[in-house]
Amino acid sequence: MTPKRTKGPGRVRIIAGRWRGSRLQVPDLPGLRPTGDRARETVFNWLQVHLRDAHCADLFAGTGALGLEAASRGAAEVVLVEKQAPACAALRENIARLRADNVR
Repeated sequence: MTPKRTKGPGRVRIIAGRWRGSRLQVPDLPGLRPTGDRARETVFNWLQVHLRDAHCADLFAGTGALGLEAASRGAAEVVLVEKQAPACAALRENIARLRADNVR
């Protein structure tokens, strides 16, 4: 059973790096739950020393928060993989708005 949303789409922002503070478009899709700021901050604090020039994949990307955070912090290339068309459209818009040439 898919959980029902009681409010509109959440808000997600890039925490650090060249796009710090940039807000990401979040489509209102059932079951889409973006990784929270605190969890992303913890993960990227652990990974920061490995990110420079890394090649990353964000599988089941949803909002792309993890992949775009990696790109913002210096990853050389990020590939976002998402199946749902509305989420893909939002990903494309976020990539274009950020001018994230290293994200596809």
